[in-house]
Amino acid sequence: MRPFSDAEEKIDRIVGKRTKTPDGLSTATSHKAESIAWRRSFGGARVPRGVHRFTSHDEADQWLWRMIARPTN
Repeated sequence: MRPFSDAEEKIDRIVGKRTKTPDGLSTATSHKAESIAWRRSFGGARVPRGVHRFTSHDEADQWLWRMIARPTN
């Protein structure tokens, strides 16, 4: 049986560049301020959290629009 590869053969395969892992505590890479600004621009409309089950995508879309358009009292 013939060996799968030759031990002296050099195989150069470069797929991409390795980047440094982002700093989790850095404010430069944080999107929290952006998300707060988006939330304020839309009037703070929030959708209730949790698991919601729907029979169709159309029903889910209708529910989502009702939750977004409801009064914020």
